[in-house]
Amino acid sequence: MKSLNRLNLLNQFNMWRLAMVRWLALSVLASLLTACAGFSSGTLPAAPALAASPDYNYIVGPGDALSIIVWRNPELSSSVPVRPDGKVSTPLVDELVAQGKTTTEIARDVEAALSKLVRDPVVTVIVTGFVGPYSEQIRVVGEAAKPQALPYKQKMTLLDVMIAVGGLTDFADGNAASITRTAAGGERLSVRIKDLVKRGDISANVEMRPGDILIIPQGWF
Repeated sequence: MKSLNRLNLLNQFNMWRLAMVRWLALSVLASLLTACAGFSSGTLPAAPALAASPDYNYIVGPGDALSIIVWRNPELSSSVPVRPDGKVSTPLVDELVAQGKTTTEIARDVEAALSKLVRDPVVTVIVTGFVGPYSEQIRVVGEAAKPQALPYKQKMTLLDVMIAVGGLTDFADGNAASITRTAAGGERLSVRIKDLVKRGDISANVEMRPGDILIIPQGWF
């Protein structure tokens, strides 16, 4: 009887040890797969859902629409477009460079120009129509449904860009697409648009940067 009990205990111990070995093997395999996925060469990391982006100030460019408000002087306030030469004209200010500046910088320039004619002017500038300078735009070329240039927005992701351009064409090779990052000296980075758009793989979503060029090639059939 004692021998039978010992045999049962030994069998139970062996089964427990085998289960522990299997659990450890699966844990090691999962860790290796995670590490390999994190070190994929030539690709961008997924866009974090709640990551804090660095401070970004919008830069005005030709084609933008500006609302220039002069406090207590409605006759001097106006809504004006930024001309192709990057300048604007407002009441009492014939020529003012707006391209390449923030709204705060433009407001201070208008105040400086008006101060020669108005006592202590207080100016606020609001962008009501966004285009942005070429250096800040996101350009989408190739097999997008609607290839175009988009104004960059803070925390913009690849998914936002694909929604704006209407997705992929039937001939696109989305997983062979790439982003040329002009802000990083033309660095080229691979992206997986097909996995993101067609399969809903959110890990393929990446963060965009001002001046990025998204290139979507045609697939070989």
